[in-house]
Amino acid sequence: MNTDKTIDVLNTLIVINNDRIEGYETASDDTEHADLKALFTQFQQTSRKCKMELVNEVNRLEGTPDEGTRLTGKLYRKWMDIKAALTGNDRKAVIDWCEYGEDVASDAYQEAINENLKDLSTQQQAMLKEQHLSLKADHDKVRTMRDLLIGV
Repeated sequence: MNTDKTIDVLNTLIVINNDRIEGYETASDDTEHADLKALFTQFQQTSRKCKMELVNEVNRLEGTPDEGTRLTGKLYRKWMDIKAALTGNDRKAVIDWCEYGEDVASDAYQEAINENLKDLSTQQQAMLKEQHLSLKADHDKVRTMRDLLIGV
């Protein structure tokens, strides 16, 4: 197991969670729907919990936890600000954005787990799989809201 590689993998997921936290802060600011604000707060809490666990593990490995976000995440949040202004905070547009963001986060976790097994301990793999399940549960909530909006 390569500790530097393990720290890199964990830091990648810290950044994903940072993006998710900031993204849902933006989404919460961009909507006037109380139920969506509550949902976004819950999603931020999910990512804060995941981030804390990841940071603790990086610290345990004597690494430096990443504190930033991805450039693509920043650009996407700016696009969401513009889109929200153009769509008048349309509920479906906000939910579509959330579903896209959830797909990105889920894909990042799946990739981290699948492509780095040799660099993750059994405990780390279990932690990442549990976090991935939490993110999938959030994704399913967004999908259900979307389906209700389109009458599927």
